[in-house]
Amino acid sequence: MKKTGGPSPGKSYLKESAQMEKVFVKILREGATLPRYANGFAAGADLYACLENELTVMPGETVKVPTGIAVELPLNTVGLICARSGLAVKKGLAPANKVGVIDCDYRGEILVAIYNQSASPQSILPGERVAQMIVAPYIPAVFETRDELSATDRGEGGFGSTGRT
Repeated sequence: MKKTGGPSPGKSYLKESAQMEKVFVKILREGATLPRYANGFAAGADLYACLENELTVMPGETVKVPTGIAVELPLNTVGLICARSGLAVKKGLAPANKVGVIDCDYRGEILVAIYNQSASPQSILPGERVAQMIVAPYIPAVFETRDELSATDRGEGGFGSTGRT
């Protein structure tokens, strides 16, 4: 039976259909791994722990995990460092700041701040995927004061104001 409903999620699809931006990577440590997309539809490229030995993270502890790489992101893009869902759900390890921000002018090593939100010690192995980086455009803004802002249906309704469903 022929598959329908779109392309297969192979890596070739990503290369053929997406406008790819070059991100230059500098290897800073022996054993560093280039970021890699898990498949052709992955939004985030996996970042890998560049460790000499296993690293134990105690409950409630935050550690900075080196990746051994620095990047040069395209102008007006940002690297968003996000959790790997499996690591967060299975081991309770997730970025301490929830989403890290790599500005396009930063040239230092990417360190992933990992927090152990579980009740037991967890380990990170050398070469383990510890986070993912999404390269996204942003719009630089000019902030200007106003006495009044435009009216909307929502107005000043904040947390939970739009309901549960």
